[in-house]
Amino acid sequence: MTFDAAATDQTALVVGASRGIGLGLVRQLLTDQRFKQVYGTYRCRESAEGLLALANPRLSCLPMDVTDEASMAEAIAQIHALTPQIHRVVYCVGLLHDGDFQPEKSLRHLNSDHLVRSFQTNAIGAALLAKHLLPLMKHGQPSLLTAISAKVGSIGDNRLGGWYGYRASKAALNMLMKTTALEYARRSPNTIVALLHPGTTDTGLSKPFQRGVPPEKLFSVERTVAQLMTVMDGLGPDDNGEFFNWDGSRLPW
Repeated sequence: MTFDAAATDQTALVVGASRGIGLGLVRQLLTDQRFKQVYGTYRCRESAEGLLALANPRLSCLPMDVTDEASMAEAIAQIHALTPQIHRVVYCVGLLHDGDFQPEKSLRHLNSDHLVRSFQTNAIGAALLAKHLLPLMKHGQPSLLTAISAKVGSIGDNRLGGWYGYRASKAALNMLMKTTALEYARRSPNTIVALLHPGTTDTGLSKPFQRGVPPEKLFSVERTVAQLMTVMDGLGPDDNGEFFNWDGSRLPW
């Protein structure tokens, strides 16, 4: 049996909804009549104009800094005060570059502060989210807890090297969520936890690195969102704790 994709009156949470895939997911969820309430989080109001402009009565926007556990706990508490349960969660926060913060091509480029920042944003935030969400996920209906990972976080698939911090933090994300899946199986048995690789998507995160990507492998946000929704809708209990490509195939750890 797959996730109950036809169920109505569902509630969804997108963490990192101010731009890119996260914003695209919010827009898609608001067109999906299965979801009666959608929550979207943003770190800075100044960069969340697209999200805040949606002005839909089914959408609630909340500030959340995934590098600050108190901020995460406060946002989840606000959601809990409004709804008793959540059915679908997608952690969309990702950091690859920011100003002088760039993917490392060599060991000589490693910087401890940059590595810590990568792990806080790409991995630790997702685990802390799972920690605080457990009471909202633990109910009698099927639910999904997913995080956007990356194929470059696959240790088995790493044949090119480089991008140390991004690769390692996404591999850490995979391990943290795999371990979360095992605990949730005991404490919230109706929840499926999964990692999702979206493919190379035309967003600000991938923009500096798109030159060598064939056009057919550079997805629009709309296409990526549609593909990810299809994968999520098709998940079943046997998929708990697994790592999926955008086409639904499983990826190596």
